[in-house]
Amino acid sequence: MNAIHVIHSGLLTTIQDLGRWGFQKDGVSVSGAMDSFASRIANFLVGNEAHEATLEVTMLGPTLRFEKDALIAICGGDFSCTLNDEQVSLWKPLFVKSGSVLSIGACRNGYRAYIAFAGGLDIPLIMNSRSTYLQAQIGGLHGRALRKGDMLLLRSSDRPIFPHRVNWGIAVSARVYIYGKKRTIRVTEGIEYATFTNESIHYFFTSPYKITTQSDRMGYRLQGQVLERNTEQEMVSEAVTFGTIQVPKDGQPIILMADRQTTGGYPRIAQVISVDLPILAQARPGDVIQFQKAKFEEAQQLYIEREREMNRWKTIIDQKWREIRGAN
Repeated sequence: MNAIHVIHSGLLTTIQDLGRWGFQKDGVSVSGAMDSFASRIANFLVGNEAHEATLEVTMLGPTLRFEKDALIAICGGDFSCTLNDEQVSLWKPLFVKSGSVLSIGACRNGYRAYIAFAGGLDIPLIMNSRSTYLQAQIGGLHGRALRKGDMLLLRSSDRPIFPHRVNWGIAVSARVYIYGKKRTIRVTEGIEYATFTNESIHYFFTSPYKITTQSDRMGYRLQGQVLERNTEQEMVSEAVTFGTIQVPKDGQPIILMADRQTTGGYPRIAQVISVDLPILAQARPGDVIQFQKAKFEEAQQLYIEREREMNRWKTIIDQKWREIRGAN
């Protein structure tokens, strides 16, 4: 049977792809991988398209037993990872023999990792996505996180599965910006940016903010300098997105994340730029972040460069697999 048994579920392991787009008008969150960079690269390494569902691991990973040979890749934070009690590396393809046990331990740096399976997980599409939306209990495996005793089915893959290690993967230099220990988050001005006092704007960009324990896939609550507005005017709820930074009445910012609500009624001081969302996704409660102002044009250019980089990686990886097929 082409199955994987969950021996231990980890702290929070969910099935996520790149999101459930097109349903925010109906009040359904996009959800999807918190760190789309790691999820996409993991899929590329096993020959999948970027949108295939992966297992998103948070802080402490699962233990999985494979009932059939499989090709996987694990990307993301610096997790301890063993296959049959032997240490294995992240950010490269990994061949797993039937009967093997994969154990992902605690994260030493970062917060999340993504496990991709060649062919993808055999999970039904709900509103064009396999992502788990925990609040609404839809998608993924019964709309919830994995539990001990669960069984995951895999779809077939055209990637060759050979019982040996490969000697290539994603270089550290290509990912150190995201997975280093520096947590500088670039933002553009939010819609209500000009309604905040000059002093608050100064604090926002010069003072550190700590991620509190009241943080999850829906949003990160921050603690730091209180931010104040120069108007008492109430807001009507308006659209928000991944990385929108709202400021409620207590003056402490909230960054909306993958499972965010579709609208919000708090003033939006800033918006995290797309390429820095993975940095934010790898920050954990207790980490300190610093905001840095960016222009909208700069954010656009950085996004274009990131997408070109992703396309280059996919091309290089596909060529590596062609070479393996040719040699065997």
